[in-house]
Amino acid sequence: MGDPALSEDSQQKPTKGWLGDRPGRSLLRISAALLGIALASSALATIWPKPDPDGADVQSSNGSLTLAPLPGQAVMVLVVGLDADTLNAPSNNAAPQGPANADSLMLVNIRTKQPVQILQLPTELAVQLPGIEEMQALSKTWQHGGISLTSDVIGELIDLPMNKPDRYLVISRQGLRRFVKGLGDIEVTLSQNYKYEDKAQGYRVNLQAGLQTLNGAQAEQLVRHKPKANNDHQRRVRQQLLLQGVHQQLGVIDSVTVVPELLNVLSNQVTTDINSTEMLSLMAAAISAPSPPVITELPLAPRVGQQRLRELKPDISLPIWPDQN
Repeated sequence: MGDPALSEDSQQKPTKGWLGDRPGRSLLRISAALLGIALASSALATIWPKPDPDGADVQSSNGSLTLAPLPGQAVMVLVVGLDADTLNAPSNNAAPQGPANADSLMLVNIRTKQPVQILQLPTELAVQLPGIEEMQALSKTWQHGGISLTSDVIGELIDLPMNKPDRYLVISRQGLRRFVKGLGDIEVTLSQNYKYEDKAQGYRVNLQAGLQTLNGAQAEQLVRHKPKANNDHQRRVRQQLLLQGVHQQLGVIDSVTVVPELLNVLSNQVTTDINSTEMLSLMAAAISAPSPPVITELPLAPRVGQQRLRELKPDISLPIWPDQN
C-alpha cells in the first residue's frame, strides 16, 4: 500500500514566514524532525522518526493475527475534516460557499493499551489570526494557513507542548464516505428523526430514530447536519455517535484483511504525514484499546444573545488535555 499523498493545493500550505506568537514552537518542530532522522534505527521503540516519503507497506506475517507493532509512546494526531467534497476542490459547495474550511477539528491521542482520547475542538471558537484585525472562527485557520497555522493556533489555544501534535490527517467529505463504506457501514442509535433539505447546497438529511446502520452518505448526513447557524454543539454530539460507532465496528471486522485495504482505498482521499507503517500501528493500538474512546469538548463560555463566535470559559485551567492518568 502506498502512503497517502500530500496535496499540492495552495490552500493547504502554511502562511509564508509565519512562526506564530511563540516561534520556539516551530523551531522546535524542525529540531524534532532532525532528531527523528538521527533516531530512525529505533523505529517504533519511541515516537516514530521522520515520516518515510516512500512508505513501506506493512503486512501481517503468515498466520499472524497481529496487524502491526504498537507505538512505544503516546501519539497525538490532529484530524481536520474539510467541508469540501474533495481535497483539491476549488469550492466547498457548502454554506457559505467558498474555499474549503475546517468543518471538524479533533485531536486524537493514542496510547498502547489505553482508551483512545479525542478532543473535539469548536470550529466556532474566536481566535486571532496573524495579519487579520477582526477575530475569526477557528475553522478559518485552514483557509489562511493550512495545516501549519491550524496546528499552531490549536497548540497555543490549549497549551500543548511545543512538539505536539505529532502528526496530522486531513480528510474530505468524500474521504469520510469511503472510510465508512470500507469499514462495512456503521451502527448508531439515534434519539430522534432528522429530516432536512438545503436545495442551494444539494444537501439532504433523512434519518430515522432508533438503531440505524449508516452507509457513507448517511454518515455524512449525520455529522454535517446543522439546521440552525448556532447548532454547533448539537452537531458535535451527533459526531460523537459516529465516532463511537466506528469504534464498535473496528472491534468486529477482520482487521488484518480489512484495515490495510481500507487504508489503500483512502490513500488518495487524505492529506497526511502519517506513513503506512505508522498508520497501521495507530489502527492496531486503537483496535486493541481496552474500552471505548474518551471524547471531550472544550468548555465554552455561555453564548450571549445571537453571538456567533464563542469564547473559552474564562476560568479554564490549562493544559486541560490529554488526560495523563
